[in-house]
Amino acid sequence: MAEKLQKLIVVTPSRVTFSDECRMVVARGAGGELGILPDHAPLITSLKTDVIRIQKDGRWRFMAVSNGFMEVKDNRVVIIADSAEMAEEIDVERARRAKERAEERLRTRPPDIDVVRAEAALMRALARLKAAELAGGPRR
Repeated sequence: MAEKLQKLIVVTPSRVTFSDECRMVVARGAGGELGILPDHAPLITSLKTDVIRIQKDGRWRFMAVSNGFMEVKDNRVVIIADSAEMAEEIDVERARRAKERAEERLRTRPPDIDVVRAEAALMRALARLKAAELAGGPRR
């Protein structure tokens, strides 16, 4: 018997990052981590900047997502996010440099610092590095 699937669509302002059938989606919502399987009850939640895990055919794929919302209804999961990248698309060195820049700005606190923006940049970089590592990308 074939496994029951649901449609996952991930959209950012610039593109559709992902659109395919999958068995399970795991995301970090406002109230904590959510595991979405086919026939899940309808819901809408905000999403935290983190890694989305996608399972299909017994294999996991990983995506770094920055903020956004998730709607679940009728075996369809729609994520609308500020940014989203599949792990295999992530430039790990660029993410490391972004992490270091954000950490430095938060550590030194220059007079012109936008703390919220620097914290958001750090969270995005950490999510990107985590997605790449979970997918078996380069480690240091």
